[in-house]
Amino acid sequence: MITYPFEVDGTLTRIVEAGAGPAVLLVHGLGTRADRWRTAMDTLAAGGRRAIAFDLPGHGFARKGAGFEYSVPGYAEFISKLLDALNLDSVALIGASLGGQAATFVAAKMPGRIESLTLVGSTGLTVLGAETRLQTSRLLVDMSREAIRTRMQRGLRNLALITDELVEEDFRINNSPGAAASFRALGGYFANEIDDHTISDLLIELDGHIPILLVWGTEDAAVPLSVAEKAFARLNAAQFIKMTGTAHNPYMDQPDEFSRAVLEFFAEQKRGP
Repeated sequence: MITYPFEVDGTLTRIVEAGAGPAVLLVHGLGTRADRWRTAMDTLAAGGRRAIAFDLPGHGFARKGAGFEYSVPGYAEFISKLLDALNLDSVALIGASLGGQAATFVAAKMPGRIESLTLVGSTGLTVLGAETRLQTSRLLVDMSREAIRTRMQRGLRNLALITDELVEEDFRINNSPGAAASFRALGGYFANEIDDHTISDLLIELDGHIPILLVWGTEDAAVPLSVAEKAFARLNAAQFIKMTGTAHNPYMDQPDEFSRAVLEFFAEQKRGP
């Protein structure tokens, strides 16, 4: 596995990459970063895939601060330019939480380049409503150690992963220069605009044209399983995997099981009906 800085249309990010073969681009969620995919990437790479994760602007080691559109459309545009910069003409997209929402926008924009779309605890399947938007907005500006640990405990069932070192690392990264401005901008977006960018209708349009997989933790408290079930019921050709004993981040709770399930999904597309 290698890590390196990478520039996308003048915007700096970090890439974590493993393996060789058909490309899989992994898009992290809000307040996290590329290296959260590391263990899952090992299994994807062992399965013959080139697994690529990256930091979204405002996160990890990517650029932070003013001058970027911190929104689902803004992130989708960045991902599209990243695909161009990496010369990826065909890619399987995997997006977690807000990353899934942005990945769906990318798939709708350039379906001919998307091998498949996998959503993991994705936001955007339903409107949040004013109260939830405001609550999320307030959480985004709280990057204290206590708040970070609480969010991790909500997103994971394997609590052994939540070490003091991981909390401290998150704290330092999410309080690095420019991070507060980025999270304020994201907070404002959540408070006022995110419900304008839902993805259920986009998924219906893509269904049958791009293979779609939903992967959900049965104990997801951030985006409950019932939300995913309602969205799935509107799709005809998609697949749905419920991962028992995991929460919002099944790719961390059970990384090997998660990646094996995704690899089997990829293999099914090659075998055909």
